[in-house]
Amino acid sequence: MDANQTKRIVETALLCAQEPITSAELTRLFVEETSTKELEAILLELQAEWQESGMELVRIATGWRFQSRLSMREYLDRITPEKPPKYSRAVMETLAIIAYRQPVTRGEIEEIRGVTVSTNVMKQLEDRSWVEVIGHKETIGRPGLYATTKQFLNDLGLSNLQSLPMLEDANPSMEPLAQAVIEFENKLSPPEGAATDQTEQQ
Repeated sequence: MDANQTKRIVETALLCAQEPITSAELTRLFVEETSTKELEAILLELQAEWQESGMELVRIATGWRFQSRLSMREYLDRITPEKPPKYSRAVMETLAIIAYRQPVTRGEIEEIRGVTVSTNVMKQLEDRSWVEVIGHKETIGRPGLYATTKQFLNDLGLSNLQSLPMLEDANPSMEPLAQAVIEFENKLSPPEGAATDQTEQQ
């Protein structure tokens, strides 16, 4: 098959896909044997071809997908009749702490933030599938250890945790985490109907 035709098939599949697609899954598009290495090269070519477009091809935790560029958001928002409510700073700070300190217990989150983490804050993050309990710390009470999920990476358009903005301090305090919150708020678009936490303002 012609190389350009192969590229167009891959491009079309990604544009029509409802979910991210891995290079291994893309091999199923072709009857003849096509290696993931070949497809990776094609994907990088497509990524370069779309650099000047309002759409971009990105590799995230669960595969490749096309998405609108952040610079297009203000225009796309104009055709959205209702803006979904933003998450509170309490939710975003808690998410940032989990992202940079994971795995982390609820008590450790509270120690960093200096306030009690409300049940509603954790529920919002779990309902959004951004965080989950991945185990328990071997200490008194065996508290749950929270970590971020692949869905969290997907929603930020990241392929892995190493792609998160770097923090200057190896042991995050509230000052560098505040900057992380700003980064998150700029990249995340809350889901329709997500509730804004009103129980915790600190």
